[in-house]
Parts: sequence; structure tokens; C-alpha cells
Amino acid sequence: MSNTIRIASWNINSVRARMESVERFLKEESPDILCLQETKVVDAQFPEGPFRMLGYNHQMLHGQPMHHGVCILSKIPLSQDDRLDWQNNGEARHLGVRLPNGWRLENVYVPAGGDVPDREENPKFGQKLDFLERMIAWSGTLEHPTILTGDFNVAPLESDVWSHKQLLKVVSHTPIEVETLDRLKAAGDWVDLGRHFHAAPKRLYTWWSYRARDHTKSDRGRRLDHMWVTPDLTDHAVSHVVHEDCRSWLRPSDHIPIVTEFRL
Repeated sequence: MSNTIRIASWNINSVRARMESVERFLKEESPDILCLQETKVVDAQFPEGPFRMLGYNHQMLHGQPMHHGVCILSKIPLSQDDRLDWQNNGEARHLGVRLPNGWRLENVYVPAGGDVPDREENPKFGQKLDFLERMIAWSGTLEHPTILTGDFNVAPLESDVWSHKQLLKVVSHTPIEVETLDRLKAAGDWVDLGRHFHAAPKRLYTWWSYRARDHTKSDRGRRLDHMWVTPDLTDHAVSHVVHEDCRSWLRPSDHIPIVTEFRL
């Protein structure tokens, strides 16, 4: 193993539909580990072969059809496959593993929360908040250096959205979501590597809606995808990159991959 490791995270919005993009990204960037969210495929139908051909022989899958499913694909061995039910309904939204050096890697897909930011009118919004509350409780129990990455479906800072004022009542940037994510961050003393390397208010979007004909012109982006670490790993982080060009590829995901390099 080299003295560094590169970990990528990407909400792929159906791995089988985006295999051409995934293969291109892996050939161009060659991260050591790839965490995917919203894979939308059961484990038995997961396209393992193309990943193995690219050297990702260590595969941890937690798949489901519909809008769920996460996986971790790696060139290095993985162990201790954990699947926590933070949704409390069996949806496949978390997968955690141990790396050879003892670090924990947790891949999470936080539910989007529907369209109405009210748990009484919209039960999905309440599920999202409850999901984050369970993550808060879990964060207080950590015993090992940990990397937490994935699609958090919350853009916490004013500079993490194209218009703070216009999105205050839009799910993903409402005050209660931001406050809950802030409590999650405090519970584990997590370090947000995106803003560690690219301080606010620098533009750092990771998602653009499909509704825009040309997302580059409207640029109504949000930073929904994150890579956090426990404090003992902060000094190990070397760089953090968002690959915005992937959003312009053929049949793209609405999210882009993020990649962090760590010194072992």
C-alpha cells in the first residue's frame, strides 16, 4: 500500500444507468475506494464485473431497488461490514467498514425528505430529521478514527446554496435541517473537509437539479455531498476535490463525485 489513500463518494442515481460515467471516472481518477449512494439495484444484480476489471475487487454491497442502496468498492481489503438502520424501516442507507489501518469508513445516504418542510404535512421530512437524530446518538459512541461520507441531503452554510434567502423554506436548507446537521457535527466533533480545504464563501456545489436545461448557465447548485472526519484524522487529510465536470457528461447523475486524499 502507498503512503496515501484517495476516497471518493458519489450519489450515482442508479449505478447501472451510469456505468459509462462511473467507469470513465475511475479510469481518469483511480481512487483507492469508491463509496456510492442511491445505487438502485439489489445485490444479486449489481454490476460487479466492470469494477473488478478496474481493480476494485473488494466490494461491500447493501442494495435495494427504488431510491435506495449504498456500496463501497475498493482496491484494498475491507472488513467489518456494518449496516445501521438509521431510517428505522429497513431501507439500505448506510454501510460501514474498517480499513486495514484500523480507520472506520461510513457511507451514508440521508433521505431527501420530500418537498414540504413540515413533519405533520410530510412524514418524509420527519423521517429525515429522525434519521439525523439517530446519527447524532451514534456519533457520541465512536471509538476509532472515522471518516463519514455520502449524500447528507443538507446544504448547511449560506454559501452552500445558490440563494440562501430563496431556499430558506426549501427542503435541504431549512433552518431546522441546518440546526440538526450542526448538532450532528458537534456530537462527533466532526471536521467538514470540504470547508476545511475550501473555506466559505467559496463556491463548492455538488448537486444541480435536472430541471435546468443548462445547469452551467443557471448554476443553481447546492452542496449536499460531504466528507467529514473525526478530529484525529484532520491532519491526515491532504486535499479535497469536487469533480464538477462530471455533471456535464452524457446522461449524468444530478450529483458529482467528491474525492479526499489522506496520508496514512
